[in-house]
Amino acid sequence: MERTLVIIKPDAVNRALVGEVLNRFERKGLKIVACKMQYLKDEELFEHYSHLKDKPFFKDLVDFMKHAPSILMVLEGVRAIDAVRQLAGSTYGIEANPGTIRGDYSMSRSNTIIHASDSQESAEKEIERFFDEKEIFQWEKIDFSEVYSVDERA
Repeated sequence: MERTLVIIKPDAVNRALVGEVLNRFERKGLKIVACKMQYLKDEELFEHYSHLKDKPFFKDLVDFMKHAPSILMVLEGVRAIDAVRQLAGSTYGIEANPGTIRGDYSMSRSNTIIHASDSQESAEKEIERFFDEKEIFQWEKIDFSEVYSVDERA
């Protein structure tokens, strides 16, 4: 099973979309193995968005991510990273397909409802950045036999 990080951003929290976003991941068959709400700190955001530090919008992005709490979670499943990215939709809300989280709830390039890890390497780094190992739960999701075939669960 693969793990990925998802951040439900402050715009979604303020717009009362948390339940809808969580519902989509659960309906898809992904397992929530860690979940918490917190205000993100400068240090975390500077590290998380370090690849954007030279962009003119960097300060606005950091300020946006701090103006309200975020929901951070680790999801687990077969090809979880790909599944979450497809559910999320294109980064620019206007360009995201209807039926995706961003396609249904975002009009923006910045206020994009969620962050989703884009690779196995990113997922591992991001999960470690935001979660201690003791915050991630190992448990058997009883409906995995209905979500995945036998060979996919192996």
